[in-house]
Amino acid sequence: MSAPADSLLNDADYRRLTHALLSAVESQVDAWLDEDVIDIDTHRSGGLLELSFPNGSKIILNTQPPLHEVWMAARGGGYHFRWDGQSWRDTRDGVEFLQRLSQEGSAQAGQALAFKPR
Repeated sequence: MSAPADSLLNDADYRRLTHALLSAVESQVDAWLDEDVIDIDTHRSGGLLELSFPNGSKIILNTQPPLHEVWMAARGGGYHFRWDGQSWRDTRDGVEFLQRLSQEGSAQAGQALAFKPR
């Protein structure tokens, strides 16, 4: 039996990857504001990023360093993501992080949103 993919992820790589992930989400939200697509407020504190939608709903993204995971809390549910060597994947169904965030963000915004890698 092989070791889980995240067992090869050291703490420094985890911090680098999660910082890049949260920064990419913030950059996408900033671009949408600049392009007058949607006004989503962001608040970042360390490994936590809060997205506040115009209707008052929120999506919370939170790093979990001891587990080497990223967690997402949205109206549609709570999700845990683990690095598979190439991308962050849902631990239950394997859906990629930005795909899930796009689904949940679209549902909460009431319009199609596509979060893309930077």
